[in-house]
Amino acid sequence: MLIYLIVFIEGFCSLGAEVIALRRLVPHVGSSILVTAPTIGFFLLALAIGYATGGKVVDGHLPRVARNFLLAGLIAGVGLAGPTVNAMFTHLQPALMAYLVFVGTVLCPIAWLLGQTVPILSNLMKHRHVGEASGMALYWSTLGSFLGAVSLSVLVMQWFGVSVAVASCALGLLAGALTLEHRRWSQVLAPLAAAGLVLWANHTPIAAADTAYADYQVRPLDLPGQIQPRLFMSNGSRSSQVDDSTPPHTHRYIRALRQTLLDELQLRDKDILVLGAGGFTLSHQEPLNRYTYVDIDPAIRSIAEQHFLLGPVHGEFIAEDARHFVSTTERRFDAVVVDVYSDRAAIPSHLVTREFWQASRRVMRPSGMLMANLILDSRLASPYARHVLDTIESVYGRCGTEVLQKALAQANVIVTCHAGGQPAARGIYTDEHNPADLEKHGLRTP
Repeated sequence: MLIYLIVFIEGFCSLGAEVIALRRLVPHVGSSILVTAPTIGFFLLALAIGYATGGKVVDGHLPRVARNFLLAGLIAGVGLAGPTVNAMFTHLQPALMAYLVFVGTVLCPIAWLLGQTVPILSNLMKHRHVGEASGMALYWSTLGSFLGAVSLSVLVMQWFGVSVAVASCALGLLAGALTLEHRRWSQVLAPLAAAGLVLWANHTPIAAADTAYADYQVRPLDLPGQIQPRLFMSNGSRSSQVDDSTPPHTHRYIRALRQTLLDELQLRDKDILVLGAGGFTLSHQEPLNRYTYVDIDPAIRSIAEQHFLLGPVHGEFIAEDARHFVSTTERRFDAVVVDVYSDRAAIPSHLVTREFWQASRRVMRPSGMLMANLILDSRLASPYARHVLDTIESVYGRCGTEVLQKALAQANVIVTCHAGGQPAARGIYTDEHNPADLEKHGLRTP
């Protein structure tokens, strides 16, 4: 049973380390398929090399696994700690360099060391034939992988944060090393010392909270004329800003959204859907309408209330993926605000497609309005900017576009569309064919 327990720990912690590594990368390089696929690929490559290495071990099986667990636990506990990962991406530029260093010095060594476990311990299993021994080893390893991936992501990260998940993974490996090598004091001392180092590396939170989806920080600001201004940061980006004035001072794009909704559209006693909660500032001190926030992170409301707003959120909160909500809900809204970002400039890729914008349209009442906050190049000249705007207009027809910071390379761009708009074929006026006067007075339609 000891061997099965060790194999189970290996599976639990190896896949757990991979899940944690993907989460630690989100604030720095995002979570797109261009990040997750290579990361998983490197992990599997290192795991395969570990299998081959373990298959060559012919003696000293238990001491070898104990040493591997000790090293893997130390690397995981320190290398996956928030301050360590942040330091890599702060001091190593460009981000690709930091990513490769992280994968090469943290993730791959863990996979290589733990990949040796099953081939090594299969030699010690007493079964009638090799296939049965290998099958049982892989069963317990895979069962551990399943439980590690599910429990660390769904339970530990959600309830206790990523740092606790890192410590749990590392301490599990060190406990396995201690179980295998505990006959002499010197063999006990190394895992205990490593456990102390792991706890020290993860004892100080890197943010107000770190959940399965984001690192959240609240920082004070020094802004003249404002009362206790503060910044709500998500994955290192400036998500929201507020102070204790009445009305509160907020980010410029929030002010632009509120001006359109309250002053220009004169919305009163209406239902407004906000996809992407941020710091919940759109409805802060705004009692005139009913707000429904949808965000994938179930912890974001309590974090914002406790650390940022310093009071209750005005509005309903639904913890759900934005696309799933607009695709399935039967509710209808007078305005939909789209403000979905995993970091400063990264909209999740499934939230920029035509299918998403079509789903956002289905939840609006016939007179409804869509407002989307996009971060694009201020000239709207990049392929990404052109394609995002073209995709929206392929659903809504012509939309208004307002660039808020024209002097910056990257700017907040507010896109405003009407539920009743319809996409139409594009046309141009030329000297040869110029019906401008007729169309201007409504005497001719395309």
